[in-house]
Amino acid sequence: MARKRDGGCCPLPLNEDNARFCLLAGLILLYLLCGAAVFSALERPSELRARLLWDQQLANFTLSHRVSLGALHALLRQYEEANGAGIRVDALRPRWDFSGAFYFVGTVVSTIGFGMNTPATIPGKIFLIFYGLIGCAATILFFNLFLERIITMLAYIMRWCHERRMRRSGLGAVSGTEEPRSEEDSLEGWKPSVYYVMLILGVASVLIACSASSLYCSMEDWSYMDSLYFCFVAFSTIGFGDLVSSQREHYEAQEAYRLGNCLFILMGVCCIYSLFNVISIIIKQTLNWILARLACPGRRCPCSCPKRGLRRRQHFKRNAVQPTPSQVPTGRHRYTDASVETVCDSETDAGAGVDGVAGGRRLSGEMISVNDFTASNKVSLALLQKQLCETAQQGPRQSHVPRHNGFSGGVGAFAIMNNRLQETSVDR
Repeated sequence: MARKRDGGCCPLPLNEDNARFCLLAGLILLYLLCGAAVFSALERPSELRARLLWDQQLANFTLSHRVSLGALHALLRQYEEANGAGIRVDALRPRWDFSGAFYFVGTVVSTIGFGMNTPATIPGKIFLIFYGLIGCAATILFFNLFLERIITMLAYIMRWCHERRMRRSGLGAVSGTEEPRSEEDSLEGWKPSVYYVMLILGVASVLIACSASSLYCSMEDWSYMDSLYFCFVAFSTIGFGDLVSSQREHYEAQEAYRLGNCLFILMGVCCIYSLFNVISIIIKQTLNWILARLACPGRRCPCSCPKRGLRRRQHFKRNAVQPTPSQVPTGRHRYTDASVETVCDSETDAGAGVDGVAGGRRLSGEMISVNDFTASNKVSLALLQKQLCETAQQGPRQSHVPRHNGFSGGVGAFAIMNNRLQETSVDR
């Protein structure tokens, strides 16, 4: 059993990534168990009533028509096979003409898979395997690029609103004197928050679902609740297949309806998929918070870093060569990651304000290893080696600084030290 440290944090037996994975797996399992209990309580009575009603109808049919129950079951099995090939009692649109095949491949590459029509031939099933492998991967890439375009558009809007506010406040002339920046650099500091992106995608998904539900109510004769249910099942690529749009043989304004149906499904899938990605980021942040609370079970964590209890620690290299603050333009926030989540996961993080260290300076009581000293003074060591070589050859380096500080010349290491002290004194 792990003991508490002096800081009050109890280290977890796993590193951060493994702990997050195990915690997420446990929460998903708990989520599945709760969902199974709820759906079983809601749907099980309806299933029992439907089965009882079906048995009564079969018994009444066999008695009234004097048909054996075995022959009726054989007929029903044949109908199930025909149903798999796309045959229905009501007249429906052709399954494998060009428009029907296009609708099918759209459900394949979008991973919806309604199941209304499936390939029945061996060549068709083999072709589907390779076709879906490439098509699904390309569509997922398209969804990710769609999310990037949404973030870029929000960055444009945020920058435009800021520049407009600056011009109204009379600071536009000052900002106009800045050096020209590339389009990528000008948007780096305007990446929107993950919560803003989630809000915008959520609102867009609700608007698309409500508009599509109104269309399905009038064209498919569904209730509005059934239409909303179909929109979520289709847009989230679950695709149960109990309700499928645009399956009748004839519609009023049929071509316009089929075009609108495809556009609604495309926009809805893009928005819901992007929303799932953003929600997954928030879930990851929640998992990090839970792990931090498990590492520091008290109300207020006395340690400076919430991840101190985990085995993954950040090692600060204070002697590493860092760019000076003057190299970064004032007022510009630079991000090296253009994604929604801005998380610093680097193992080495150097900068000012860490443990009382400012500008990479070493504390006055801190030890330094030989490796760190050698790595941070390579240039000085090379210069000393050159001076030693010149001194050994009786050709000491002539300093351009006049010797008026009392440091006399010499031979060997003392001569080098005198020259260095003299240059330092003159610089001062």
